[in-house]
Amino acid sequence: MSDRHVFEYALLRVVPRIERGECVNAGVLVYCRPKSYVGARTHLDEARLLALDPTADLPGVRAALRAVERVCAGGDAAGQAAGDDAGRRFRWLIAPRSTIVQPGPVHTGLTADPAAETERLLDLLVR
Repeated sequence: MSDRHVFEYALLRVVPRIERGECVNAGVLVYCRPKSYVGARTHLDEARLLALDPTADLPGVRAALRAVERVCAGGDAAGQAAGDDAGRRFRWLIAPRSTIVQPGPVHTGLTADPAAETERLLDLLVR
């Protein structure tokens, strides 16, 4: 039997001006049902974001990204999502929304270590 498990992931994108359709990748969400894992890692390239929109609300974007990480972590910091299982929190976070921080499409893969996969995807797709 393989020690690798199916996981799902989505990028977090910052869309500073929806009418222009430009975005900056700022994080990754990973969900692995067999491991009951949901995690997020974020990295905001502020210079890149400001190149798209010099008036972007950096503190607001940073706060939104931290909120995603808190929901993934669960516990009291997750607010209303604290009692939800990992899958429910992931599904809530990937739901389409029209805010400045938006989830991208969901993709799948195989991993033995979802936490390490989260970091690998952050390095590959965001940093």
